[in-house]
Amino acid sequence: MILPAIAAGVGVAVIVMSADPFIVRAQDAAPEAVQSAPQPAAEPAPPPDPAAELAAKRDQTRAELETLSKTISLSTDKVSTLQQSIADLEKSTESIRQALIDSAARRKALEKQILESEKKLADLGVKEDGIRRSLHERRGLLAEVLAALQRMGRNPPPALLVTPDDALGSVRSAILLGAVVPGIRKETDKLAADLASLAALQTASAAEKTSLTATMTDGIEEERRMDLLLAENDKLSRSNAAELGAERKRSKELAGKATSLEGLVASMESEIASVRDAAAAARQAEENRKLLTDEQRAQAKALADSGVPDKNRIAPAYPFGELKAKLEVPVTGDILRQFGDADGTGHEAMGMTVATSPETVVTAPADGLVVFAGAFRSYGQMIILDAGDGYHLVLSGMDTINTRQGKFVFSGEPLAVMGAKRVASATALALETNRPTLYIEFRKDGKPVDSRPWWTAKDTGKARNDS
Repeated sequence: MILPAIAAGVGVAVIVMSADPFIVRAQDAAPEAVQSAPQPAAEPAPPPDPAAELAAKRDQTRAELETLSKTISLSTDKVSTLQQSIADLEKSTESIRQALIDSAARRKALEKQILESEKKLADLGVKEDGIRRSLHERRGLLAEVLAALQRMGRNPPPALLVTPDDALGSVRSAILLGAVVPGIRKETDKLAADLASLAALQTASAAEKTSLTATMTDGIEEERRMDLLLAENDKLSRSNAAELGAERKRSKELAGKATSLEGLVASMESEIASVRDAAAAARQAEENRKLLTDEQRAQAKALADSGVPDKNRIAPAYPFGELKAKLEVPVTGDILRQFGDADGTGHEAMGMTVATSPETVVTAPADGLVVFAGAFRSYGQMIILDAGDGYHLVLSGMDTINTRQGKFVFSGEPLAVMGAKRVASATALALETNRPTLYIEFRKDGKPVDSRPWWTAKDTGKARNDS
């Protein structure tokens, strides 16, 4: 009862704190200084938008990774080893195409790892920025603590039981210690925890960047391997150069005249010899499959399910209608728009749009005949696959196409590569991103259908905007 009365009588003020042990410095002060009128609180700043903050950090991280990728190169020994491994391959169409499919699968897996690391680094960066911002906002408290500790070093608190004056000073310190230190200690613990969290985040970011650099190096190696395999495949499947040139010229003319996808497909299948012949052969193979006995059909399905279906086939290994929940999206990336979503022009989207990283490989989602490969109106570079059963698969937005019309391709086979930036096209209007975007449209008997039932569970997801 006596100590509070003494404290009220003399009036004290304190700005002293240390983490452990606690040290308090008492100083005389006028009572009115302690109980000064409160100042009006400043209007708090609006809290940051977590989604916008994360999107901005992902943009920054993506730019840093693009810069990093330009500094990575393969050693001469690594390039020589790659070239030798391609030279040692059996030079047959089947072996080269299987090697291409395997290479594309590895490359997509690496691209997925890079995308996940990008997201993880962005998330770590946002958390790190949050802690830095919190520490910055409390810099006044840190300054006061450091100043108090400095003053205490020059003028330590009085010793107890030496003189009456010293005893009175110690009593004042004890009163303040009981009243103030718990709150100060709480703030100190919070600061220490934030600093520890900041150090842990920086360590995690450094480890993720090291891992990411190794993954990016592997990705560049796989990209080089695919280039070599594509060159070998081109040598094996090269047709008469004059015939191929004439077909491409004629295809370009037909694409310029066509006003719709239906019209383009019809003109390709009727006027381009390689497409017409291949389509006829595929339809005949499809008819022959329908004539198989149940036992023969079961054997064919078992062979296809084994993962090594006949690489000489000219028709899909499965009827397209049986492939629901079994196809993989042709690229690694983020789904921005789904079938039926608003397309930004007042209409519904007829397909899905996926944002990718620069130079991402595009693979065939299913077996199919390449009906068209080239530029078509506002779609940009486009590939149309005839997947059988009356289905056509449309892919557009690529930068470089690595296949040709009239060719039968297998599921997982690389078809094209995305560019460095988004291609301005009708299918990519109103997208809030400058990343490359692939547009995917499924058509049944000429009518667009929702592709979501065909993708595997891991590839389906709610469309979201990505900056």
